[in-house]
Amino acid sequence: MLDSRGVIHQQRVGLDSKKQRYARDTQSRSLADAMQGSDLFLGLSQPDLLDVEMLKSMAARPIILALSNPDPEVSPDLVREHRPDAIMATGRSDYANQVNNVLCFPFLFRGALDVGATEINAAMKIACVRALAKLAQAEVHDKVKSYYTDESLIGFGKEYILPKPFDPRLIDYIAPAVAQAAVESGVASRPYSTLENYRKSLVDGLFEGSLRSKT
Repeated sequence: MLDSRGVIHQQRVGLDSKKQRYARDTQSRSLADAMQGSDLFLGLSQPDLLDVEMLKSMAARPIILALSNPDPEVSPDLVREHRPDAIMATGRSDYANQVNNVLCFPFLFRGALDVGATEINAAMKIACVRALAKLAQAEVHDKVKSYYTDESLIGFGKEYILPKPFDPRLIDYIAPAVAQAAVESGVASRPYSTLENYRKSLVDGLFEGSLRSKT
């Protein structure tokens, strides 16, 4: 892990308690050092941090999540040119693989609220992530195809590792998974009778809401 001063390592002086937990015994000191042989880059910092040499120094088939907004830590075009084997994602909607909390927040909270969860715990978050992964590998919905024209909509792959925000199935995948995790982890104060009944209530509620919006 790095901050604005470089690698957070055990020999660094002045680390606060929050950073000390991430300190590692390593000889790496700079971002360039850390990038050598790395499988994953996760950026939540500032634009244009990665250069071509850093990209080339990464391991084969790296994952690059450049999530600084509005401009990512490295341009997807630069990655495509110099690391065509990489899986690339940003926080922007005009590039493939947009990482945006809109994919999960409404539906994670829906599942939690429906069963009266007393907290959002790790099990519920993991269930949400796994539901997103499952939906990403499903056939692309016709409604999604009508909203987007990019070539990534052929289905799951390097250019389509996440569902699109307008996929109408997000609520059906995420809310039940989160609700089930809440029940099974013991934080649901209003557990559903059966998971199937809960799924049906979601579908019925969406249908009724659609009718009301048209009247």
